Amino acid sequence: MREIVQIDISGSDKPGITKALTQVLAGYDVAVLDIGQSVIHNTLALGLLVELPEEPAGCPVFKELLFRAHELGLDVRFTPVAADAYEHWVAEQGQARHILTLLGREISAAQIAQVAAVVTQHQLNIEQIARLSGRISRRASAHANRPNRPACVQLWLKGPVADVGALHASFLELGSRLDVDIAIQEDDIFRRNRRLVCFDMDSTLIQTEVIDELAAAAGVGPQVAEITERAMQGELDFSESFRRRMALLEGLEASVLSEIAERLPITDGAERLIGALKQLGYRVAILSGGFTYFAEHLQRRLGIDDVHANQLEFENGRLTGRVTGRIVDGQRKAELLREIAAREGIRLEQVIAVGDGANDLPMLSIAGLGIAFHAKPLVKEQARHSIATVGLDGILYLIGMRDRDIESG
Repeated sequence: MREIVQIDISGSDKPGITKALTQVLAGYDVAVLDIGQSVIHNTLALGLLVELPEEPAGCPVFKELLFRAHELGLDVRFTPVAADAYEHWVAEQGQARHILTLLGREISAAQIAQVAAVVTQHQLNIEQIARLSGRISRRASAHANRPNRPACVQLWLKGPVADVGALHASFLELGSRLDVDIAIQEDDIFRRNRRLVCFDMDSTLIQTEVIDELAAAAGVGPQVAEITERAMQGELDFSESFRRRMALLEGLEASVLSEIAERLPITDGAERLIGALKQLGYRVAILSGGFTYFAEHLQRRLGIDDVHANQLEFENGRLTGRVTGRIVDGQRKAELLREIAAREGIRLEQVIAVGDGANDLPMLSIAGLGIAFHAKPLVKEQARHSIATVGLDGILYLIGMRDRDIESG
């Protein structure tokens, strides 16, 4: 077997380094088996795994490479790789890989250290780390005026996961304790090819429950809020709670609806997220246990493709306290997600579902990426992924996007 050597190069980054060094290797007919590079704050780390030719040219190539690196102000280290070690490395390429996404308003060394400790505890190896969020100025004026954007670091993990549930539980507990969001996904072809996103509306796309707004206008706010909370906590069947709340709204004037629609508070990051998804060709849907009147208002404002919600019934310009058609409960949301995916020729593994309540769990459980967003404890525990510290645009990092991709789109 020909001699294999790992070459590690470091120093100040500048144009032409890779060209200059590989030209030296090319002059001796050296094969490159692997190559990787990263630059942090203009400091380069370049690694090459090379195979030398059979001719005794090893010493001349190393000498010339050292000389060229010195001219460029770089440090070089050569490490021989034993044949067995190389073959063991080759055999590892079929191992399972996962992507861990760490999200927060800021990310500290302490947070990364504790995430890495859990990774080690589960006998996984960190193969690569990259920052997905943009660079942040530390000047006081710039820091105060910068957009309220998440900070994100992505880790590539290698190794088999014996108990996926235990791994998710470990990161959920750690994220709650550190006030960050930690998501871990299998690094497969579907993670890189999501095509459909289905959103709950109330307390997800908007920062309120519309039925509570209607109840306040009708003077029955406390009664409806109590039923809503019990339903979201999973203590009360959604359809039954929905009928009870609707009955309390009987007689409310229809004109009130437009006033409420105009002042709906859009969730932080929603417009940035949906704008980026639409540019990428995603299909975007609202699957809501709320009302079509308000979902269609958001559809026009945000460019939503599909809307499925409950249709309010009116008589003589007032609410009857009923809806027409089948109530959109948790089971119906899951059915609608399947129907849209089938119609568009999209596999369930390519679907993202986002919601906050117990009635969202059925659709979160069948989507390739189900995300509990600022959700109730019951929902966070049962969903595979959770976002609780940043806005909806945090989802962009879960699909591997960087700030520079979003801003240039």
